[in-house]
Amino acid sequence: MTETNKKSRFAMKSAAALGVFALGAAVLTGCSATTTAGGCELGPEQSGDLVLKLGTALPQTGNLAFLGPPEEAGTALAIDEVNAAGKGITIDVTWGDSGDTDNKAYDTEIPRLLNAGVQAILGAASSGTSLQFIDRVIAECVIQFSPANTSAALTDYEDKGLYFRTAPSDVLQGEVLGNLIAEDGHQNISMIVLNDSYGTGLAGFTQTAFEAAGGTVLAQPTYNTGDTNFTSQINEALAGDPDAIVLITFDEAKTIIPALVSQFPGKDLYFVDGNLTNYSEDFAPGTLEGAKGTYPGVNESKIGDFVKKMDENWQARGNEALQLNAYGPESYDAVILLALAALEAKSTQGANMSVTLQEVSGGSGNGTKCTSFAECADIIISGGTADYDGPSGAVTFNEKGDPTDGNILIQQFDGNNVPATIRG
Repeated sequence: MTETNKKSRFAMKSAAALGVFALGAAVLTGCSATTTAGGCELGPEQSGDLVLKLGTALPQTGNLAFLGPPEEAGTALAIDEVNAAGKGITIDVTWGDSGDTDNKAYDTEIPRLLNAGVQAILGAASSGTSLQFIDRVIAECVIQFSPANTSAALTDYEDKGLYFRTAPSDVLQGEVLGNLIAEDGHQNISMIVLNDSYGTGLAGFTQTAFEAAGGTVLAQPTYNTGDTNFTSQINEALAGDPDAIVLITFDEAKTIIPALVSQFPGKDLYFVDGNLTNYSEDFAPGTLEGAKGTYPGVNESKIGDFVKKMDENWQARGNEALQLNAYGPESYDAVILLALAALEAKSTQGANMSVTLQEVSGGSGNGTKCTSFAECADIIISGGTADYDGPSGAVTFNEKGDPTDGNILIQQFDGNNVPATIRG
């Protein structure tokens, strides 16, 4: 495809109007501008090297802070690779904290990021937290891109076409988890559930799958972010004499588990992506041995080189070695996709990138497969259509910004309370 045809194709994606914008250090050419289907104004193409202003709202504090390091590590590696590639775009990042719905760090962090002029915000990890600030982000026609949101509530959210994620919806995780529990021979279960869109949504999908397999859900007590006493929820969960208990929680699991395993076998607990982590330093050896859990992700044994590179790059930045890699690949892919979308759009404006994100993910169905930023960038620069697949898998967006494919890992805890993949 010629350069002229590429420009015509982008123009057809947006009906013509007039406007001139100054964005970063790039010089803008042409005078056509339009609005997206969501009403955000598109700027004309930029000439010269592009500078993408990216903000992060990943959990440095709050009940998902344990996911912050791998997510920031994946982000950092992608930024370093894009900036080193010399393909006509660099990323200028402003790091930020999403916090959670208790400490509400996002109330100050999101305005700070928007005031810094970012055109895309990476985060949050928690679906419930993302839902607290998404309206503020899209109101500025800025992209919100999460590497870890899984709540189905975000699929049909009125997001102006500006919300994307590299993690699959919990419809899939709930189906896998419910069937896993049934396959393990359990018939009567209880759940302890975080009362937000992620927790109640995942609980509902798990219940549907488990009951379809012939099981019964005895109780489903909920709690709120910030709660520190879970006695009533534990008592309600145990009251019906379940043969398994599902913990759909975040970091609160560290408080719930000691009180629960004093009355219930740890091997019959089930975990989800919000709490499936290394508990070797939290509980006595054997506490969780045999317990299982699910989380959307890729089998790390298949991407060992990437995981090693991500950790080495993270430590080279002065950080401690990663203890967990969850959602690191998804964060990396999110940044690479944003950079490729900017190259395809010839613009680092959020609205413009939102128009091309589906295409560079392979959503148009006619691209050339590529597996690195540099390789994909070369395809775009030469006038072709790139279809990026990264370490998190074949990321292909549908019209709602959801990935059309997903993989759910099944992990089991060993005698040191460390989970390892047994399927997926």
